[in-house]
Amino acid sequence: MTEQAAVVEVEGATETLPPKPDHNQDKRRKKQPRYHVVLWNDDDHTYTYVISMLLELFAHPVEKGYELAKEVDLRGRVIVLTTTMEHAELKRDQIHAYGKDAEIADSRGSMSASIEPVEG
Repeated sequence: MTEQAAVVEVEGATETLPPKPDHNQDKRRKKQPRYHVVLWNDDDHTYTYVISMLLELFAHPVEKGYELAKEVDLRGRVIVLTTTMEHAELKRDQIHAYGKDAEIADSRGSMSASIEPVEG
């Protein structure tokens, strides 16, 4: 329902009053769009690195970290978190800043991650 201005006549003069707010509007907050944080596979990081990173950055328990590490290894990518855009950007940046894998001598740095909007 839209707000409409009221036209009233007072002592022969016509006056337009501002619209009244529609009190029937849904006052609940709109939900922010959701984004996935996607971790990408590479050959420069061990399962131990991935599990440790997911524990430290996302508080995923070791068991969950192992499952996610296995999935990224097998499928090439895995969603590690779904959240708001700002939080997803922060977590992606933390993955990029996590550093190289100490167990691999020629590890070139952190793993790759991206964010993508949740469909629907």
